[in-house]
Amino acid sequence: MRAIEISRPGPPEVLQACSRPQPTPGSGEVLIRVRAAGVNRPDVLQRLGQYRAPPGASDLPGLEVAGEIVDGDAQAGGFTVGDRVCALTPGGGYAEYVCVPAVHCLPIPHGWSDVEGASLPETCFTVWSNVFERGRLAPGESLLVQGGSSGIGVTAIQIASALGHRVFATAGSDDKCRACEQLGAERAINYREADFSTEVRSLTDGRGVDVILDMVGGDYLPREIACLADDGRLVIIGLLGGAQAQVPLAQILLRRLTLTGSTLRPRSIEYKANLAQALRTRVWPLIEAGMIRPIIHASFPLEQASEAHRLMESSTHTGKIVLTVQG
Repeated sequence: MRAIEISRPGPPEVLQACSRPQPTPGSGEVLIRVRAAGVNRPDVLQRLGQYRAPPGASDLPGLEVAGEIVDGDAQAGGFTVGDRVCALTPGGGYAEYVCVPAVHCLPIPHGWSDVEGASLPETCFTVWSNVFERGRLAPGESLLVQGGSSGIGVTAIQIASALGHRVFATAGSDDKCRACEQLGAERAINYREADFSTEVRSLTDGRGVDVILDMVGGDYLPREIACLADDGRLVIIGLLGGAQAQVPLAQILLRRLTLTGSTLRPRSIEYKANLAQALRTRVWPLIEAGMIRPIIHASFPLEQASEAHRLMESSTHTGKIVLTVQG
């Protein structure tokens, strides 16, 4: 099969086309004929040598795909061979075929293309795990999404808004802020022109927000803590701003704040299966009802994966970047 491998750690051009043996599904797994694969920030980190594949996973990048099941134990996930699905993968998505646990598959929503379907798994699994499970966003509570125009951001805004939450976001330009507001954010703050912490406190009459989804880290943490409501939760899923921070510990004690975070890729098959079931029950009906829509910034042929990574690293995109697989 055709695939894209990381020839060595380095810049986007180290992504090289190659030929690999077609994988064989194991117990409880399905073989998916890939039609589209999402591009995500962890793919870039893996390419740079900063994010290793977990033991037993493919060394090929690619954490989400869409296509059709062509072999394997489809019934283990409630599917049949021939079904169109999107799936979370432990790796290997930049290829014509990939094996995944059947329980990590979800049906492609009615009327959605493969490119649109491939935009769902990584972001939806991540948002549900971190905002609604670790962050425990409850009815009546508010959410601040850092990086609201990213793939994760547009998904978090739409899911939380569709579920009736008050949502705020940050983004790096006025155009991106407008896009966040069109997706359901009550207010999006251009972090290049305003202090988000001051703005959030003002927008909430000084109360602050209940949950913050943070993919920045670094010097954002003191400002995030300042705009959390009492008993608020800060969930860190990325460190684009750095891995070190000064944390005002007294505020955590006095206001009963929770700082937490996670990475999804190393989690167990069972954990991800439970996430898939939660998404199918809670989020897929919102998608089918048209309350959540695909936000695709650009798609590239598989062989142009390096160009897709350059776009990802430029941070000029709004929404998802997807690779298409022909053949």
